[in-house]
Amino acid sequence: MEPIYRSDGEWVGVFIDGNVFNVDGEWLGFVTGREVFDPAGQYLGFLSDDKRLLRKRSLSDRPPRLKPPPRPPKPKIPANVPLAPMMRELPHQIVDMFEEYPERLIYVSETRPDMD
Repeated sequence: MEPIYRSDGEWVGVFIDGNVFNVDGEWLGFVTGREVFDPAGQYLGFLSDDKRLLRKRSLSDRPPRLKPPPRPPKPKIPANVPLAPMMRELPHQIVDMFEEYPERLIYVSETRPDMD
């Protein structure tokens, strides 16, 4: 298990066995190499060396949509993790997905009833 942090140092998720989960244990996506895709197979970004989910601000050539693997079981998430490492400032062309696009990382349960 590797913790994932936001650029401000807050712990926001974990990387376990090729999958990314939020701190509540909900599946946010899967990882191929360093590239992260959401549960529908759409490109989210890449995992950086300093344990952040980053993406280029503008994607000139969008990676293809991948067929997602079966939904993994919900992992046991620890109550706390080590403090975030010192993180370098991001260049303008790179964004932190948890800061810039948090709506792309919100988990919506498939068992939740539809709105009327």
